[in-house]
Amino acid sequence: MTTPTSPLLPLASDGCGCCAPSTPSATVSAPAVAAATDATPEGPTTYQVTGMTCGHCASNVTEAVSALPQVDDVQVDLIAGGVSIVTVTGSVPLETVHRAIEETGYTVLS
Repeated sequence: MTTPTSPLLPLASDGCGCCAPSTPSATVSAPAVAAATDATPEGPTTYQVTGMTCGHCASNVTEAVSALPQVDDVQVDLIAGGVSIVTVTGSVPLETVHRAIEETGYTVLS
């Protein structure tokens, strides 16, 4: 008997910012970040992130955020080409996570 498996995420796509040159598209600008974003959250914090298109993109974000001091866990709910959700657990300042994601090449919406 064969057990069906779920399809794997692609490792590259034509518009992937981490694997292949991306084509110019509409730029999504992140809203201004208030000074309060330097606060350190007590529980898991979610970030809405655009620009991730494949499993490799999600892996890049996970690696960058996991390398930050005081990050206990990082989970990425990848919505290829849409708004992905990155959940970070730990006592790391919001702005530090925000900056790490954007330095990886993706846009944080919240």
